Amino acid sequence: MYAIVEIAGQQFKVSKDQKVYVHRLASEEGSKVSFDKVLLLDDNGNVTLGAPAVEGASVEAKVLQHLKGDKVIVFKKKRRKGYKKKNGHRQSFTQILIEGILASGSVKKAAAPKKEVAPKAEKLVEAVEEKAPKAKASKKGDDLVIIEGIGPKAAEALVAGGIDTFAKLAAASAEEVKSILDASASKVQHLDPTTWAQQAQLAADGKMDELKKLQDELNGGKAV
Repeated sequence: MYAIVEIAGQQFKVSKDQKVYVHRLASEEGSKVSFDKVLLLDDNGNVTLGAPAVEGASVEAKVLQHLKGDKVIVFKKKRRKGYKKKNGHRQSFTQILIEGILASGSVKKAAAPKKEVAPKAEKLVEAVEEKAPKAKASKKGDDLVIIEGIGPKAAEALVAGGIDTFAKLAAASAEEVKSILDASASKVQHLDPTTWAQQAQLAADGKMDELKKLQDELNGGKAV
């Protein structure tokens, strides 16, 4: 029996007792984790397709260890600007052991990590709202992707964490924003939000020329 399951934004073909390397999870080593987004199940030739996920199915696993992958060199250069930047990056991974695959209708365990994340995110949202009580938020919120260093996935994580305007982002500390990114299931834990509040304040004040000038001095949202 095997399953196609989505874990931390990636799809894997897994079976019982298989070890898999996935993007770093928030769970501690030795803890149990459950993944509900099962896209396909194959039980001795009996294939069940999800739409998009198989209802009631899950993959149970155990976190073995957290580790980092091989170093990747990231080189950036701007033509005719005299600008060169060389950085190294090691992606964080988590090794998990697949302990079982539960088909639709089976009794499954509750996912403990999800219960821990929700209250933490709510407290961060309350803290941000207290700091910016006079912030005027539009119905659709602001386009946070304008901030250098914030991509679509990071913007989704911030909105899910209650930060959907430039004013709220400007009022949030780097530690609060980092906590929201770390709690997200998307691959945004490596981002550095140090300059996001400064950029967001300029955007909230409508100082787009000053924002562009600041961003020209940054590298991926980080101060050079």
